[in-house]
Amino acid sequence: MTSRKILKVFKSTPTIEGAGVYLKRAFGFSQLPLFDPFLLLDDFRSGNPQEYIKGFPWHPHRGIETITYMLDGIVEHGDSMGNRGVITAGAVQWMTAGSGIIHQEMPSGNRHGVMGGFQLWANLPASQKMNPPRYRNITPDQIPKLQLDNGVEIHIICGCIGQTKGPVNEIAIDPQYLDITVPPRTSYTHELNKGYTAFAYIIAGEGVFCHQDKPFTNETLILFGDGNSVTVTTEESSVRFLLISGKPLNEPVAWHGPIVMNTEAELERAFKEYQKGTFLQQSL
Repeated sequence: MTSRKILKVFKSTPTIEGAGVYLKRAFGFSQLPLFDPFLLLDDFRSGNPQEYIKGFPWHPHRGIETITYMLDGIVEHGDSMGNRGVITAGAVQWMTAGSGIIHQEMPSGNRHGVMGGFQLWANLPASQKMNPPRYRNITPDQIPKLQLDNGVEIHIICGCIGQTKGPVNEIAIDPQYLDITVPPRTSYTHELNKGYTAFAYIIAGEGVFCHQDKPFTNETLILFGDGNSVTVTTEESSVRFLLISGKPLNEPVAWHGPIVMNTEAELERAFKEYQKGTFLQQSL
């Protein structure tokens, strides 16, 4: 088994999206194609309602999947075909935009005004970009939780560990999406598929990754080189992080805003259709 090494380290950077939502971007357009098949990861945790209450009004998506994982508060969502729902704390929405949807996402805080979560964008292969859109709404009780003998806790959103499988399956990029907590003075080694892109994003505490000298802290993203496993070690503090991996598509990317295609011609066609009112190709 080959242990992965650290390829690059990123610190999330402040940005404003939607109608004025303050968030931290762990990676995005400027990091293409390092994270293939993933496109973007946003961290939108805040205790100030003025930083998120304006939300993300109506906007289109095509050619991608957006994965929203909530820790605190809620996000009310709706689309132009009349679908409505709420993503609650601990829940996940896996939305496959496919040929296109127009939707909105409006966050609210908990009783203390705290709202927080993450949105990951995953690319779709060219053969699936114009498939019908669909939602997978996953409640907290549908997400398996493993408690290992050494105290490590793992929530499996997607993928599997041993015989335990997450609730999201049959995704082209064969992703694994885990929420892992390693307690103090503990070492944990996680096996990964060789050849797959893999990264960790720290959301609390601090930990040593890949046997490095110094621990990494909150809002740090670690992109790993290739190999079969990643080792995380803690000292006096615990560490909680997202561990995400997937099979690269190795396809060209034409990307503007929430629409990601393979060619500039496809991108131009999508925006022309949006302007003409013919963007929606399928019914959910």
